[in-house]
Amino acid sequence: MAIERILKDDASEEKGERARMASFVGAIAITDLVKTTLGPKGMDKILQSTGRGQAVTVTNDGATILKSLHIDNPAAKVLIDISKVQDDEVGDGTTSVVVLAGELLREAEKLVAAKIHPMTIISGRFFWPCLVLCFLFFVFCYRMAAECGRNALLQRVVDNKENAEKFKLDLMKIAMTTLSSKILSQDKVHFAQLAVDAVMRLKGSTNLEAIQIIKKPGGSLKDSFLDEGFILDKKIGLGQPKRIENAKILVANTAMDTDKVKIYGARVRVDSMSKVAEIEGAEKEKMREKVQKIIAHGINCFVNRQLIYNFPEELFADAGVLAIEHADFDGIERLALVTGGEIASTFDNPESVKLGHCKLIEEIMIGEDKLIHFSGVEMGQACTIVLRGASHHVLDEAERSLHDALCVLSQTVNDTRVVLGGGWPEMVMAKAVDELARQTPGKKSHAIEAFSRALVAIPTIIADNAGLDSADLVAQLRAEHHKEGCNAGIDVISGSVGDMAELGISESFKVKQAVLLSATEAAEMILRVDEIITCAPRKREDRM
Repeated sequence: MAIERILKDDASEEKGERARMASFVGAIAITDLVKTTLGPKGMDKILQSTGRGQAVTVTNDGATILKSLHIDNPAAKVLIDISKVQDDEVGDGTTSVVVLAGELLREAEKLVAAKIHPMTIISGRFFWPCLVLCFLFFVFCYRMAAECGRNALLQRVVDNKENAEKFKLDLMKIAMTTLSSKILSQDKVHFAQLAVDAVMRLKGSTNLEAIQIIKKPGGSLKDSFLDEGFILDKKIGLGQPKRIENAKILVANTAMDTDKVKIYGARVRVDSMSKVAEIEGAEKEKMREKVQKIIAHGINCFVNRQLIYNFPEELFADAGVLAIEHADFDGIERLALVTGGEIASTFDNPESVKLGHCKLIEEIMIGEDKLIHFSGVEMGQACTIVLRGASHHVLDEAERSLHDALCVLSQTVNDTRVVLGGGWPEMVMAKAVDELARQTPGKKSHAIEAFSRALVAIPTIIADNAGLDSADLVAQLRAEHHKEGCNAGIDVISGSVGDMAELGISESFKVKQAVLLSATEAAEMILRVDEIITCAPRKREDRM
């Protein structure tokens, strides 16, 4: 029975050549969209929403670009997913993983097209077993080639975890290489130092929650700095103490505005103004009791996510307690984490509430804004990076760039293996895969060679994006890599082949490994597709 007979009327299916072409076209289109952002000379994209406000984002971060797209093609969605996973796992390589997967599919498309002869199409029907076996054949060969490339890279890694000074230098090189393709490239030494100092404070932890990033428009990117401790983007209220030493902090998420009847639609009928005064007095007394319960915890700082109205604020000020209202939820969660406290909402049992502690709370100025600074926090590794810049768009992109660097560095602290950058890893893997192809008999060698060509596409695109003669540079690079112990890669600044070790261009092995394996698995998944079935759209049923 044909599948059309069991599908709903609005459902559709594509088989064989049409399904394969739909998958390839969608994946390659996504690749072509983001590949111009690859490398130190990659271009940016402007992403504009069509909703109210029409928010604008200017970025060259692959995951950010792809997340904002609304795509119907299923193969394209697979590549968007691997980009998101790459961003979540290692923080960088989001464009590289999509480009490599797309190039693998581009090579597979050429080979499949060459192997399937037109005579296999008879009366509009495909010779299905031939088609499916052809795809599985490429999947098997791609897997062999990926393992070969990974092993070649493993033989050339550098690991300086025993030498703290050399390892810190490796981290600086990785940070500068990561930032060289971002908006922070002009000040990459300054920001690389900020990122390395922040990550080294974590002492091996990958919990980036301890590193806060605050964006303040004004000044230039060079004015950005690292501050030890925690900065809350709020002001100290009038009449509140401006400086508190040995602070005991209660972080809360509770209503402190019950001095007004705010239930929607509530009505209170009274026969005299004295009754109104009684109601107000009762509400004030209720609030006074709540404030007394909070003060009874022995605190001198109260931070609330919700508003604190004038009356309770006055009570806190009389008791010498600093009250901070309307702190954003991310802010109070991070504050609770770094001060060792917990967010409370009930205050009847002081022994069940965990307070936070820090040595000093004071008001500071950044640009034209006043903020609250918590120093000497219980989590000693906590710190804040304050970003300055010309506009919100610049600051948003700077934050994304710095976040990538922080992610890569925190992962490198755990997996300390480092490789050279600038197209060097791809050429090392391509050389090993080429040798495997020459040693492999039969048709498998063609698929393995295709994997090698896909790897070489990465340095080719980096050179193209820099406006260089990619054919000449990649030919020189291939010749150099036939020499023993070669460190050659593409130096886009001078526009020539350069020594990556001398130029200090390094990358994390974990990032490169994730790019290679994720791209191969995504290409495998798409190559296995022989049919696309689109479900019928859900229709709203009219109820009588």
